[in-house]
Amino acid sequence: MKVLVIGAGLEGVTSAWYLAQAGCEVTVVERRPGPGLETSFANGGQISVSHPEPWANPRAPGTILRWIGRDDAPLLFRPSLDGRQWRWGLAFLRECLPARTARNTAAIASLACYSRDQLRALRDATGLEYAAQTQGILHLFTTSRELVHARDHERILSRLGIRANLLTSAQAISLEPALAPLADRLKGALHGVDDESGDAHLFCRALAERAAAAGVTFLYDSAVYSMETLAGRVAGVRVLDSARRAGVLTADAFVVAAGSYSPALLARVGEALNIYPVKGYSVTAQIVDPERAPHLSLTDESRRVVCSRFGDRLRVAGTAELNGFDLSPNPARSNALVRWLEEHFPGVTHSRKAEHWCGLRPATPSNVPIIGRGRYDNLFLNAGHGTLGWTLACGSARALADIITGRKPEPEFPFRGLAR
Repeated sequence: MKVLVIGAGLEGVTSAWYLAQAGCEVTVVERRPGPGLETSFANGGQISVSHPEPWANPRAPGTILRWIGRDDAPLLFRPSLDGRQWRWGLAFLRECLPARTARNTAAIASLACYSRDQLRALRDATGLEYAAQTQGILHLFTTSRELVHARDHERILSRLGIRANLLTSAQAISLEPALAPLADRLKGALHGVDDESGDAHLFCRALAERAAAAGVTFLYDSAVYSMETLAGRVAGVRVLDSARRAGVLTADAFVVAAGSYSPALLARVGEALNIYPVKGYSVTAQIVDPERAPHLSLTDESRRVVCSRFGDRLRVAGTAELNGFDLSPNPARSNALVRWLEEHFPGVTHSRKAEHWCGLRPATPSNVPIIGRGRYDNLFLNAGHGTLGWTLACGSARALADIITGRKPEPEFPFRGLAR
């Protein structure tokens, strides 16, 4: 079977890998000059199985209201006349209902556990190097209110089969000594025991190289600008390469893994996806004092900030901005991440020389990604992973490869179109 994958981010490259492993002849089309250069380029680096609760939860509306008016707020909503933004926002509020949150949490948890296992198996089989850290993630709490929620969260995770331990401040510091200067403000922490972290861009590049060596064809600097359909199937895609030469690529099956740009491409063939770009920021700084730098990946729950170490670099990432496809940087938001780094680990990095980045996370209102069949018999979808693209990448791709090749996917998850 010939399969064409649109997009060479985490979801596209992993889809190509598992399809090739299943015996398919795979071609990947990517508009950028290499793999993982958009959302996957400088994310927070967490494989966060212990955080399956979606943004859309009963506490979210009140939290968002408290942040209104702050340009450096963890979530910034910039209202526009874009109807897609308002449809997404209204759907988000509906997903905050308790029953929907519980359902979405269970779905994400199932896929996250499966994805973590697939990532480990892939790493063991290939020896991929991407600054992996496998000692878990520490979720930090600085208020008593957060600690109360953490106890409830620990019980929910236990029911979902996810290992997490609630720690006192002293226990958290014992596990991660770099937190010692924060002892006076740290109320406690939740240790996601089976969580990991690593450089998603390095992983993406390394896996693309392995996939190419295994026979996958990568066409970079090539943008898909339309899809052709015939008799209930996708017949081909029109592609424009870097020399502005147009051509048509054909295949037996087509996978759309184009992140935030998936809805616009699919709308042209009548496929509607409620995915909206949510801009996130990160700063990456060189470590100058390795002894005081954290080794475990950290999540500051009050600020919605994550911190991960990749060898001699420290990355701080977070914030969410609903502002369409505007990729212009907002200094107030990235500088807030620099301040977080300086407040928590002063003098540990060259924070003033940090590399600043922002990218668009393709988010569904429920935070549950869209994986499975499209409206055409040979069209398949792997998009809408939001902040969990790295966490869910391998599991999403392996499950989609199973669907395309006629096998039942393993996770308990609402895959699209399996009844067909």
